[in-house]
Amino acid sequence: MDTYRWSHLGHDVHTIHQQPEKDCSDRPALLLVHGFGASTDHWRHNIPVLARTHAVHAVDLLGFGRSAKPAELPYGGPLWRDQLVAYVRERIGRPTVIAGNSLGGFAALAAGAALQQDCAGVVLLNAAGPFSDEQQPPKGWGAIARQSIGSALLKSPVLQRLLFENLRRPATIRRTLNQVYVDKTNVDDWLVESIRRPSLDPGAFGVFRTVFDIPRGQPLDELFAELTAPLLLLWGIRDPWINAPGRRATFQRHAPAATTEVVLDAGHCPHDEVPEQVNAFLLDWLAALT
Repeated sequence: MDTYRWSHLGHDVHTIHQQPEKDCSDRPALLLVHGFGASTDHWRHNIPVLARTHAVHAVDLLGFGRSAKPAELPYGGPLWRDQLVAYVRERIGRPTVIAGNSLGGFAALAAGAALQQDCAGVVLLNAAGPFSDEQQPPKGWGAIARQSIGSALLKSPVLQRLLFENLRRPATIRRTLNQVYVDKTNVDDWLVESIRRPSLDPGAFGVFRTVFDIPRGQPLDELFAELTAPLLLLWGIRDPWINAPGRRATFQRHAPAATTEVVLDAGHCPHDEVPEQVNAFLLDWLAALT
């Protein structure tokens, strides 16, 4: 497995690349995209297996992992979409399947829609992101007041700093992971440290503060309408963060007709919790594409 630096908008991006021993030029490349607060490390159980048959790439989104965390960047969906599009065109140079978890799923879908024929497929693992009908303003004075007060509190620099310091404590990281992994076997010291370490970077708090101002981005239903590549939905159906059964039903209403779905008994990060199952289903789907 090779690690190297790539530059996007003049900022360092940490990337990983692993090739099979045999020629794989007849198969699409794979690009793996982590979720919020994670990094390329979160694909530890997937890259070695997937790279037996496909050229596998993984990147740390700007603001996360070992990539740069400059204060002046407009963090959000458009930045990460453009980062992935540029990586596919500049570093991979051929049709690519983009797979993303959580926030990375939203970025993967946006990049796949933008790449058009350069995207060979999109894989969403408990993807984040809003639908059009979820972007409506709150109704009623009570709901408006609660949202306004909550937003004001979360924009307090003091409260943001306190929240950040608590969230990056190893005990808090472990407790959070235990909440979203059904099988906690892989919630180990290595995973906790892989999430804690980037939070110690000088720019990490500045990136964290932007979370409260990140625009929601283009609705998922609009991105589905623009996507021309095959789509695979891999659900950790016991995800407590996103109400996975309800969200799955919403995806079914909007996703393209030929979408493939796989439901797993797992939480928010199925690729790391049940990697053997995710790898097997993903490789079967990729073989069908080829």
